Amino acid sequence: MTGETVILAYSGGLDTSCILKWLLDQQYQVICVLADVGQKEDFVAAEKKALKIGAKKNIQLTLYLLDLQVIVADVKQSFVEDYIWPAIQMGLVYEERYLLGTSLARPCISVALMEAARQSGAKYLAHGATGKGNDQVRFELCAYALKPDLQIIAPWRDVEFCRRFQGRQDLIAYAQEHGIEVSAKPATPWSTDANILHISYESGILENPNTVAPGNLYEMTVDPLTKAPRDPVRVVIGFDSGLPTSVEDLAGSRVYTKPLEMLQFLNELGGSYGIGRIDIVENRYVGLKSRGVYETPGGTILYAAHQDLEVFALDREVLRTKQVLRDRMADYVYNGFWFSPEAIYARSCIELAQQRVSGQVTMELAPGYCRAIARKASKDGGALYNEQLVSMDVHGGYVPQDAGGFIAINAVRIREHVRAFGPYLVPKREQ
Repeated sequence: MTGETVILAYSGGLDTSCILKWLLDQQYQVICVLADVGQKEDFVAAEKKALKIGAKKNIQLTLYLLDLQVIVADVKQSFVEDYIWPAIQMGLVYEERYLLGTSLARPCISVALMEAARQSGAKYLAHGATGKGNDQVRFELCAYALKPDLQIIAPWRDVEFCRRFQGRQDLIAYAQEHGIEVSAKPATPWSTDANILHISYESGILENPNTVAPGNLYEMTVDPLTKAPRDPVRVVIGFDSGLPTSVEDLAGSRVYTKPLEMLQFLNELGGSYGIGRIDIVENRYVGLKSRGVYETPGGTILYAAHQDLEVFALDREVLRTKQVLRDRMADYVYNGFWFSPEAIYARSCIELAQQRVSGQVTMELAPGYCRAIARKASKDGGALYNEQLVSMDVHGGYVPQDAGGFIAINAVRIREHVRAFGPYLVPKREQ
């Protein structure tokens, strides 16, 4: 493949650093694209690292202020506004626990990769996703949706590559042999993926699901039992049509209205209380179960606030229908189908339901958790919550006698079951 240009989804970590060297040895012209999705990364150092491995200067792109072979694409704002915010609006959560931090980043990164491919004329995309994981599916489906004629190089599915490298221990040895600087060490070989929404940890000692994650693993949050403040703090989060619009820091008397700043503030505050840690086993799209440890402080607070306002604002049956679509959409995002007809349809339906989800929620943050303690609808948005109708002090237009007929109609099928099949069995306990 002498002279062929390949776009490498580069992170500067162990896998992609070794893959960069491997691609160069295969005689590819490599353009490394490092997406800034809010991870705490020294991008200048990452660029120097790639150039040291052997990348050459041969292209000029304008995704970032670097006229180099290594392209740093600053997509933080797009990631928050075009992916995280819609996910909060839709209430996306995978298998009732995972807030999709990595899954949401992949389509955002893919847009930057495809832009580099268009400008360079590259025919190939390479990535460091494992052949056992979800990211290979996500990157490649996004790539085919955005640039259908692109060809994929997936080293972890290449026979020769897999024969040479069984896993991370072999990569670490390879990196040491070729002078490639990596942060992974044999003693702590877990893998991390970070962005402004979360950090995920997997592999290494975490592959045993009965092994407790070490305390020094966490980077975004403090230990809620030993290092979080004892006194709770409150914030008020505003929403318009389900999208976060403001965060008011009641203690600091400051209001944040820019999405990026809102999330950064909630990450810092939530992290200081140890909010947003989960340790789970999840079902990968490729059929495997995997163990992951996640930190999502700001996202956890936003999700809880939105969920509270949504139940407050939506009609019961609309909410139930929306929850079905939410679960399907969460699957689509997790599995890599952000750019797909079904995702477009599901998102459009959910957005329609969110038109009434406007108002604000007061959240209380305490060590290890957050909860909604007050909420109200926007002044011009209306509200289904009728304080007079629900009050126990006045009838408020509700006719209690009507409840008898309501109960009787609902009891018809219960009684019919007894008539047809006999009484319901009730466990008997010895006295």
